[in-house]
Amino acid sequence: MIITMDGDLQNDPEDIPKMLEAIKNCDLVSGWRKKRKDPFLSRRLPSIMANWLISKVTGVNLHDYGCSLKAYRREVVKNLKLYGEMHRFIPAVASWYGVRIAEVETTHHPRKRGKSKYGISRTMKVVLDLITVKFLQSFSTKPLQFFGPIGLLSGLLGFLISLYLSLEKFLTGTDIGGRPLLLLGALLIIVGIQFIGMGLLGEMMVRVYHETQKKPIYVIKKVIGPENK
Repeated sequence: MIITMDGDLQNDPEDIPKMLEAIKNCDLVSGWRKKRKDPFLSRRLPSIMANWLISKVTGVNLHDYGCSLKAYRREVVKNLKLYGEMHRFIPAVASWYGVRIAEVETTHHPRKRGKSKYGISRTMKVVLDLITVKFLQSFSTKPLQFFGPIGLLSGLLGFLISLYLSLEKFLTGTDIGGRPLLLLGALLIIVGIQFIGMGLLGEMMVRVYHETQKKPIYVIKKVIGPENK
């Protein structure tokens, strides 16, 4: 078992036995600072909003993503690949491997030393990282399904606009050369082609990434039965 906690002494080490007891029935236990000892407007309110948004987007419902007091089984940590500031989304990233997640209420003490590095100013980073997590969670092995619908919709709108202008030109003889709508139709068609092209390039990169490095798109937790000879 692996335990992580913060270094500012706001989490209580006496909660560790509680975490170890809870992890007997799951793979990851996240702490919940239910009675958090931080300022409401600058810390707790942004945290409440962020936790709600992250839970809705990722589908992993937790009250407190920001609590650093967590317990993991070794096989969970071994498969985690974290880059940048993805540490705040560990439960969501771990859920990709099908782990069982639990949440335990923990004790939270007022800050006595140091200064917090978190606040409203980090909201933009959280949002950008959340977009990355959602994309990797849903489309990392099928990027065309993300870019394709956008490209098809854009291309269809551009085609319909161009068709309307063409019919107007041939049926009524109206001059359409200087109309902004013509530029919009052409732009939407070009954008649609680009999005579909990006999706196809993404599909090729995914296959190169997984096949050349022999990386499976799944994780096997346990093999039941005799091993193959």
